[in-house]
Amino acid sequence: MTVRILRPGVLSMLQDRGRHGLQYLGIVPGGAMDLTAYELSNALVGNSGGEAALEITLLGPQLGFEQDTLIALCGAAFDATANGHPLPRDRPVLVGAGTLLATGRAKHGARAYLAVAGGFAVEAVLGSRSTYLPAGFGGWQGRALRAGDALDLAPDAEDLAHARAEAVALRDEPEMRLRSAAWSAPPMTLPDTDPIVIHVIEGRHFASFDAASQEAFFDATWRVSPASDRMGFRLLGPALARPKRDEILSEPTCLGTVQVPADGAPIALMADHQTTGGYPKIGEIAGADLPRLAQLAPGSALRFARCTLGEALEMRRAARHRLNSARRGIALKFHS
Repeated sequence: MTVRILRPGVLSMLQDRGRHGLQYLGIVPGGAMDLTAYELSNALVGNSGGEAALEITLLGPQLGFEQDTLIALCGAAFDATANGHPLPRDRPVLVGAGTLLATGRAKHGARAYLAVAGGFAVEAVLGSRSTYLPAGFGGWQGRALRAGDALDLAPDAEDLAHARAEAVALRDEPEMRLRSAAWSAPPMTLPDTDPIVIHVIEGRHFASFDAASQEAFFDATWRVSPASDRMGFRLLGPALARPKRDEILSEPTCLGTVQVPADGAPIALMADHQTTGGYPKIGEIAGADLPRLAQLAPGSALRFARCTLGEALEMRRAARHRLNSARRGIALKFHS
């Protein structure tokens, strides 16, 4: 079974949960930028977890399906169609052989995840199928998709598609040559305010910034720079200053670290962040808010809200509870 890439979109690539436990070797975790939407997309096609999904950014691809396939598109709201008709989002959809799926521009949010029953059949590299662009490995040939690529699916993907479609009693949508569920998963990470509020713990070097910069960090409205990528979101706003220009030794960084280089413009480190860095760390973003941050397109606005480590842990527990509850509810539909 094969999915053909007729048009690649801006940045479409395979991602999973990432490759963890190797940062001490200089290998970043990587993986899906919005792990919540990624997990929901896999759950909606009955995958047990960890299968690679197609991460679609800002302007999506055009895909041709050679066999019947069970798919789910989660995350950002794209202008997506199947055979020219609107594609239902956040739910399992059985598309027939010959279906042309086109994803245009993102209308709300920035990233969506397309999962298929059984997953995409690519080899794992260091325990993960995630694409890591800077080093050119993982995913499909270590790169973003191009027109003419053909992605193989699991050998039993068509059988899985029909079996799982029957399990959740998909309804016919004859004008679209597909079947879809009457229910959908709740969107959990789309921006709900403008600007969105991102919770941050004071970073290791917060006290070394002057009082005006400390205040501006939490009071200013920041915008995501067009120069942002999967390594980090560069933020546009007031320049942040440290009176003491001492050299900081390089030390480990992590997803959500907010560093401030010499130009005073903070950078929020994202999925493909470097493993170490020597810029001062003004903040650490609460893990629960990172999927929401990942849904911001260039030009989108955000504000930082101070929180404690304990509050960040409680937010993470609550976010995990919401996701696990949604996944359990979806799993019950497949086994009812």
